[in-house]
Amino acid sequence: MTLHNEQMLARYSQWANEVIYSVVAGLPEAAVVAPRETTFGSVLRTLGHNYAVGAIFRAHLERRAHGFTSRHVPDTTTLDELRAMQRGLDAWYVTWIDEMKEDELDEPIQFQFVDGGEGVMTRREMFVHVTNHYTYHRGFAVDTLHRMSTPVPATDLTVYICKHARE
Repeated sequence: MTLHNEQMLARYSQWANEVIYSVVAGLPEAAVVAPRETTFGSVLRTLGHNYAVGAIFRAHLERRAHGFTSRHVPDTTTLDELRAMQRGLDAWYVTWIDEMKEDELDEPIQFQFVDGGEGVMTRREMFVHVTNHYTYHRGFAVDTLHRMSTPVPATDLTVYICKHARE
């Protein structure tokens, strides 16, 4: 049995994250860090939150401590640093899912949430959470960018599947 859908979702997330980072990288730094009426306070903090959650769940998948005390990267993290970190994390998820076996994805893993609460999820559930979480918060970033009158290419799954997945 193949993990076609999971592999596609990992690659979709990688592609969509890169699309958003490319747009944001074209903005002046002041616009990226400026306070905005958005849940995380700025475009950079929104992207940083998305990265942090992906990194936290990577650690859970690897059954190791993640070192985060919140679901954010330090405010001193620059866009260039964050983009490099996200690229590395996205590449890790693609490689990880390519190496997984179907039965391994259904193995439950116990972990602690950042706030100290206990959780148990299968690897598949964690992976689906991360890809869904990325999509959800990329939407926050896109909404903020639109309010800044910044054009953003579509990052819908359908766009990825029809224009990029089959290349």
